Amino acid sequence: MSKEQQNEQVNEQELLQYITKATGLEAAAVKLVLEHAQTYINDAKADAKGEVDIDSDDLVDYILGRRDISLNELQVESILDAEMDYLMDKGLAGYID
Repeated sequence: MSKEQQNEQVNEQELLQYITKATGLEAAAVKLVLEHAQTYINDAKADAKGEVDIDSDDLVDYILGRRDISLNELQVESILDAEMDYLMDKGLAGYID
């Protein structure tokens, strides 16, 4: 395993721990929501600048529509909010006004 792969795993574990601590939800549920969110984001189309604008309501609706999700809307939103807080703290994401 390369050092880069190790760093990615550590960051994923760190993210998971951050979110579970912030939300009080189980790691398995958090990981599932994050996987569905990543699928949604990967399928989103980039604009002319190469940026992807994700509507959070659409994302939450998409995740809640997956059969393997047993969380409610507030729980899914809290996971996504905690993920964004983590990414913004690390300088990896931001909001577009």
